[in-house]
Amino acid sequence: MLFVEVVIHKTAKSRVLKTISHLSDQSVGIRILATTDLHMNLCSFDYYADQDEPTIGLTRTASLIRQARNEAEADGDIVLLFDNGDALQGTPLGDWAADPANAPHILMQAFGSLGYDAIGLGNHDFGFGLHFLQHVISDAPCPVLSSNALRTNGPQIWQDHVILHKEIPGAPTPMALKIGVFSVLPPQTAQWEAHKLHDTLTTQDILTCAANKVRKLKDENCDLIIALAHTGFGPDRSQRNMENAIIPLAEIEGIDAIIAGHSHLTYPVKAGSENTLVHGKPVVLPGTAGSHLGVIDLKLHSAERGGWTVGEARAALRPISAGRPDEMVSLAPEDPELLHLFSSGHAETRRRAGQPVGRTPHHLHSYFSFCAEDRGLRLVAAAQAAALRLCMSDTDLADIPILSAVSPSKFGGRAGPRFYTDVKPGEIFLRNVVDLHVFPNELQGVIVSGDQIVDWLEMSAAVFNQISTGSASELICENRVGHNFDVLYGLSCRIDLTQPPRFDDMGTLINAENRRVSEVLVGATPIAPDQQFAVALNNYRASGGGHFPFAGNAQRIDMPILPVQQALLDYLSGTLVSDPLEEAQKPFRITSNTGTQAILRTGPNAHRLLQDIQEFDPQVLGTDENGFLRILLTF
Repeated sequence: MLFVEVVIHKTAKSRVLKTISHLSDQSVGIRILATTDLHMNLCSFDYYADQDEPTIGLTRTASLIRQARNEAEADGDIVLLFDNGDALQGTPLGDWAADPANAPHILMQAFGSLGYDAIGLGNHDFGFGLHFLQHVISDAPCPVLSSNALRTNGPQIWQDHVILHKEIPGAPTPMALKIGVFSVLPPQTAQWEAHKLHDTLTTQDILTCAANKVRKLKDENCDLIIALAHTGFGPDRSQRNMENAIIPLAEIEGIDAIIAGHSHLTYPVKAGSENTLVHGKPVVLPGTAGSHLGVIDLKLHSAERGGWTVGEARAALRPISAGRPDEMVSLAPEDPELLHLFSSGHAETRRRAGQPVGRTPHHLHSYFSFCAEDRGLRLVAAAQAAALRLCMSDTDLADIPILSAVSPSKFGGRAGPRFYTDVKPGEIFLRNVVDLHVFPNELQGVIVSGDQIVDWLEMSAAVFNQISTGSASELICENRVGHNFDVLYGLSCRIDLTQPPRFDDMGTLINAENRRVSEVLVGATPIAPDQQFAVALNNYRASGGGHFPFAGNAQRIDMPILPVQQALLDYLSGTLVSDPLEEAQKPFRITSNTGTQAILRTGPNAHRLLQDIQEFDPQVLGTDENGFLRILLTF
């Protein structure tokens, strides 16, 4: 256990010993409350569907925060409240709040209302750039932290760490605990957000930074050390520059409690379960969008030689909703104070989101993105290609064939069975534009070879499990994420799922003989290994996001700053002319041995659209415990 000498201001030695004797049998309770990955889901509302949504929203989490605080304070415990990053970006309300005209930032006002003690930064909090972040931090009601992110030009605008002084209730002599708090985020952040940061940020390895911060905070005689770790569960053993580093982080001696994040998962896995420690440390991972409140309860005991040791430790989650995924009910009312605070921004966001921007004759949905045509992806691909084509039209690159890479941004997965795009034929509204491409990425262009294209497709195809005759495997690997399934429009290919993957999830070649992708054609012509292509893509992929093997060697195409969402808006409104990729060949087809089967998990509403996958003889198997519809596909 952590042992640190208690320092009581500048009292004499005899006074210190006397105080210690009074405290020799004393204990103090600490309750740590945490939110993470809010992504500006402040209201219990789905702006894409324009309807109430009981499974999300800080307005509901706030009620749990106030309740948990009141419980602990009634027991005489010290209460701490933290946010663990990725709070500032993610919904149309976040875009409204990013407008300087709407300062001060409403999330910072909400954090002030709830009494947050510190805020950690996540990778997406840099998504609007440092200038915006500086203004948000100036609005913050408490310290904003990032220990392993360093600004390279100008003064730091966030703190490296903070030491909180909390008075011990009921102590015979007034005294305060010194609580050290530091914050870490994925070291890949500078790379992922390079288009906004322009080499103004460097990042350090999570574990190296954490070890250094613990030493510093122990030297400062902190009684308790808390890690705000915007990172999830990954490998058990330490590796350099880990994105998800919770398990080895918990091994660092001196850390007493960890708030995890980034992965949008929950830990303890089931809300209501407790005492699931990691290397003896309490850890909470409170989901996303305000879905859960993380609660860590510690009991500190005074030591004979002074200082404190951590005795009992419990970690638990409190959800804001429960029930069947198709019949979720709220467990927490919306907080009246926050409802009032958010009311004008919420109303204006709904008004903007409801503006018509175009029409579509097709049903645009993402229920079958991993096996069949996704017309929403095709629309985004065409918009990207049209914008890139315009940039290349009067250059030396004008004759190079153009492809467009897109991936589903709403595909269920960790976000649950409701997280799918579903835009009906007819009028398209501004909220649908954001629904078709959720992330605030910028459009970029690269020049790549035919060989690089094939490896690109192989990396995408690695999201699938290897399947075999005689058994029905899950179609998608549990440890792969859907936004790493790139679909390249402007070509066609065949994906054979009976073959093993060529690359692992870090983009490392598994076996040079492994090939899932074949018959890569542009029109009816096979692509040549050294043939050049221009590819429209988003900045996340161009900067190496997802560990695709082409990214480090691709030649960039100069083009003006253009958000992908703006390109799509321009395309729907007619500002960009219709692109040939909108009518291009089907980009991929899944094939395997006759009779091979796999199970697709998708949103429940997919049962109305089975005609879109008739080629696979779909058989509905019912819903699983998480609410996903299970469909048996035959290839």
